[in-house]
Amino acid sequence: MLKHQLIHPKINEVLGRAGHHSKILIADGNYPASTKRGPKAELVCLNLSRGIVTVAQVLRAVLSAIPVDRVNTMGIPPDDPYAKRGEPPVWNEFRKALKEARLKLKLEPIPKWDFYAAVESPDHALTIQTGDEALWANVLLTIGCRPE
Repeated sequence: MLKHQLIHPKINEVLGRAGHHSKILIADGNYPASTKRGPKAELVCLNLSRGIVTVAQVLRAVLSAIPVDRVNTMGIPPDDPYAKRGEPPVWNEFRKALKEARLKLKLEPIPKWDFYAAVESPDHALTIQTGDEALWANVLLTIGCRPE
């Protein structure tokens, strides 16, 4: 019987094999998950329908299961029309999830093309594709060490 919130068998299996520095991507519904991933990364599709499930919902479940050292978001290029709007509202949901998990981590945006490169690294273990319709709602987690 699992004590954490995450009950998806395949996600638990991959997280159980992943170690320190492994990367976990929780992707929004716009992310090209079939082509932008690491050479050995597994893909779990949770995009049931538009808006279901969200990245924030998956983030909460994953944070209950693993230690995390770093949380990166996909940074918005300055020439993108969305950049004029400021930070995406969904990032505040991510901060709330981090606070609920009692983590003192900050969201660290990575420029869009560098974000793709980070995801395509050999350290990328898992992509969880969601149906989230929020823009710029991709989160790349770096797994930390278990506490002593």
